[in-house]
Amino acid sequence: MYKNLFISTLSSILFNTAIAGLLTIVGFEHSFWINFIFSQCIGLSIYAINATVICHISDKRRRLWVLALTFPGSIMFGVTLGAWITGALDWSDQRAWISVVIGLFFGGIGGITYFLSLRIEQLDAEVKQRRMNEIESEKRQLEAHLKLLQAQIEPHFLFNTLANVSSLIETDTTLARKLLERLIDWLRVALARARSHNTTLGDELEMLENYLQILKIRFGERLNWSMDVTENIRSASFPPMLLQPLVENAVRHGIEPKIGGGSLQIRAQADGNQLRISLHDDGVGFSSDTDNKSGAGLENVRARLDALYGEAGKLVLESNTGGGMTATLEIPLCVP
Repeated sequence: MYKNLFISTLSSILFNTAIAGLLTIVGFEHSFWINFIFSQCIGLSIYAINATVICHISDKRRRLWVLALTFPGSIMFGVTLGAWITGALDWSDQRAWISVVIGLFFGGIGGITYFLSLRIEQLDAEVKQRRMNEIESEKRQLEAHLKLLQAQIEPHFLFNTLANVSSLIETDTTLARKLLERLIDWLRVALARARSHNTTLGDELEMLENYLQILKIRFGERLNWSMDVTENIRSASFPPMLLQPLVENAVRHGIEPKIGGGSLQIRAQADGNQLRISLHDDGVGFSSDTDNKSGAGLENVRARLDALYGEAGKLVLESNTGGGMTATLEIPLCVP
């Protein structure tokens, strides 16, 4: 507030000084000092009196009626004040009335400039507010889209796991109970993550560990895994449920069809400003009849990466020389 008052007052003084110089050049008064005093008295009177009216009267119509009186009145007050300070003229002098006309002219220019600047600021504020509303609307739409994408993963996994529990109840009740306990642990962590707006890579790996333990009950020794993740990046921000579809894809299309099963290696490292996570399996890899480069799970991951990071988020699938495949995920690194 005080900064704006200082700037507007300084602008008024500079404007008044420029008018004094112009009047001296055209020969209105031979003395720049007299022109300067009159210009400052008239200009500052216009500024102080009419700005007070504008600030204290909110009704536009009433404000215009009051300004119609205070604007010429403030000019006459400024001329009177300048005459009193300089003693150069009085109201019987024709130059006093010429000063009023000059004040009306330049005051009108200043007033028009002032109101135009206010209107420009108002329009700028409206544009910024409209843009903020659009950004907020886009943000809500993005959040809804991401929640929908995330929700598409969980039912598929839950249905498969419950189906396994159902089949195990008839053949191995102990194993069925163990699987159900693991599922409860996974749901407890998953629900806690769903209520949180901020998750970390460490949180995601904890969920992934529970998920793999569930799969381990089904596959037994046919499924093994290892995680190589440095502690300093476990606190990095990470979208929930982004790695599970990649693990599910590797197990379903790579390890499960392979006789004897296989292993999965998960590595995460910081590469400059990027977080790179690779999932390497030694399964059967790509096949002609099953293209695991596509599919609902992987398309879901790509859609979320695009929505969250744009071109900064990448998912690359590559065949391994010795069999199997590697999925590499890259997102911007954000460590608090």
